[in-house]
Amino acid sequence: MTWVLLALALVLASPAARAQEAFVTNQTSDDLTIVDLATLQPLATLAIGGKPAGIAVAPDGAFAYVTSPEGKFLTVIDAASRQVIKRIPLQGGPLGVAVAPSGTPVYVADWFSAQVVAIDPLTGTVTGTAHVGASPSGIAPTPDGKLVLTADRDDNQVSFVDVLTLQRLAVVKVGERPFGITVDATGARAYTADVGSDTVSIIDIAARVLIGTVKVGKRPYAVALAGGRGFVTDQYADAVSVFDLATLAPVAKIDVGDYPEGIEASADGRWVYVACWFANELQVIDSASLKVVGKVPVGDGPRAFGRFLRAK
Repeated sequence: MTWVLLALALVLASPAARAQEAFVTNQTSDDLTIVDLATLQPLATLAIGGKPAGIAVAPDGAFAYVTSPEGKFLTVIDAASRQVIKRIPLQGGPLGVAVAPSGTPVYVADWFSAQVVAIDPLTGTVTGTAHVGASPSGIAPTPDGKLVLTADRDDNQVSFVDVLTLQRLAVVKVGERPFGITVDATGARAYTADVGSDTVSIIDIAARVLIGTVKVGKRPYAVALAGGRGFVTDQYADAVSVFDLATLAPVAKIDVGDYPEGIEASADGRWVYVACWFANELQVIDSASLKVVGKVPVGDGPRAFGRFLRAK
């Protein structure tokens, strides 16, 4: 109760935080929990199936898209009504998912086929594919919508894909087994969480070169950016590593729930939300104090891999 009351007092003080919900994929329980971030209360649970993992909320908040690697489909959710409206069959192993800044197409990283699949979410049709590296996991568009970047885990690289031609333009080598990938709001840099080398790699997107590496905790999964800092979920350390984006110097280690995975910052950068797989919780970090200030129960095995926050 103390956690909830403290979290409510802090969250309610932020207008930007009041305008958001979290869509958390729960892989073990085959569902998705929608959390009201103003009250830190679960609002709804939607049955998904197929061991859901990846999540991408559209930039306008109208829809959310969920990948099911075992079920081999993409679920389309009407975010306002909180209803599943469509399931789009796919091949291979759909994992990472991202939405173009314009709202369409939706891009899915196919883990088994080493490709990016472009999908028209209105018609449910595949409009094209792009070859990338082995075992693409995380995927992220640039803010201008011209490129899609994938973290190719088993090739230790990031692929740059031109969205108009769906051709790979470049490859940048990073740390070992990159999984999550995050592009900053300006489109200047990309950050990969390198599971095998316990590092974060920083890429200059315009120059298409690796410009830095940060040592973090054991088995980093994904990266969030807030307040001039990077926040990294370290699965085996049950912690979030924090580093300075300008100097790349370590700042802190924040203890969180067991096996943290998905992570994203609020629109105003005040809060960082972490899905903790074994704790079955979404936890809230105050990005200024670097303390956990709230916990919300979700489903079994939350991953929330991707962009899972929605502005209402």
